[in-house]
Amino acid sequence: MEMLFWLSLAMVVYIYVGYPVVIKLIAARPKTIASDVAHQPTVSILIAAFNEEKEIENTIRNKLALDYPQDKLEIIVVSDESEDRTDEIVENIAKDSAISIKLVRQIPRKGKTSGLNLIVPEAMGEIIVFSDANSLYAPNALSELVKNFADMKVGYVTGKMVYTSEDGSLVGDGCSSYMKYENWLREQETKVGSIVGVDGGVDAMRRELYETLNADQLPDFVQPLKVAEKDYRVIYEPSALLKEEALDDPGREYSMRVRVSLRALWALHDMRQLLNPLKHGVFSFQLISHKLLRYLAFIPLIWAFMANCFILDEGAIYVLAFLGQIAFYGLAYKGKQSTTDENAPVYYTLPYYFTLLNVACLHASWRYIKGEKQVIWKPRAG
Repeated sequence: MEMLFWLSLAMVVYIYVGYPVVIKLIAARPKTIASDVAHQPTVSILIAAFNEEKEIENTIRNKLALDYPQDKLEIIVVSDESEDRTDEIVENIAKDSAISIKLVRQIPRKGKTSGLNLIVPEAMGEIIVFSDANSLYAPNALSELVKNFADMKVGYVTGKMVYTSEDGSLVGDGCSSYMKYENWLREQETKVGSIVGVDGGVDAMRRELYETLNADQLPDFVQPLKVAEKDYRVIYEPSALLKEEALDDPGREYSMRVRVSLRALWALHDMRQLLNPLKHGVFSFQLISHKLLRYLAFIPLIWAFMANCFILDEGAIYVLAFLGQIAFYGLAYKGKQSTTDENAPVYYTLPYYFTLLNVACLHASWRYIKGEKQVIWKPRAG
């Protein structure tokens, strides 16, 4: 049991600390990006929407106000058989818009991935940009994304998400502690070559690289992997900012995390050829360490706790380790009770978010083992 405890602990430490240290060392000799702020290709912004009457107008008007040449921009909205006023709102805005706005209605409802498959062939832009129906971009976000495509080896670019409260103000300094950690990793992975995870609401890719996906596949995960597989770079652009309202309901947050984790596990299954380090080298190492092991981190966490329970009488260090774990999960519980408090200390919120993510991964893994897939869902409800 002592061996199991130490091996499990070592695995957890590697996943959250060891990998970042290793990737930082690999990034010591960074690959440069030949970006050019004057590079302004034609762009198609794609928005998938289902019953988004409360959000869609703000989102479209936000895109219309972007600091980008109007004659090089178009917006295409795919309505996934919306039952509210989403379609009507889009059509009304399109009537008076100087920028081309197209509405495509998907019937029957098939989910976001099928919707994107439907409208990509209609896109005229050299670059396609994926926006969620509630994603609000900074005025220069589009310019910051596309400048990187001046480098012909760049195939996919993701921006930076910042969380806001209902009144639009930034939560904390605009990014949770966990997202700061993730974004730092993306910076290092970009220096190495390609990142293995994107935000999803502020992404751009070369239109010719888009591949039609199965309805159950997660486009935010699978498309970047397919781009990397073609030997193009997938990079992070921190200057391209996306504002998105933070979820203050633990139930909604949990449901969303289970859904995303489940679809990511299936994405890893579908793209498992990239997990071969003999063929894909450092990128495979990144994908295994940053994604596969992260989604399965609940396993060594459970093993470490269970093994610790059996070796309490083997020495004071094991008693301290057990008490440390109890204290950590106690802080996580306190963090759960403080989800509506924007001023909750990080020593509450970080253990809570860490625990929520790992429990969600456990739940998603069980659903994956049972062969479950999730294609459609209610926006911001899981």
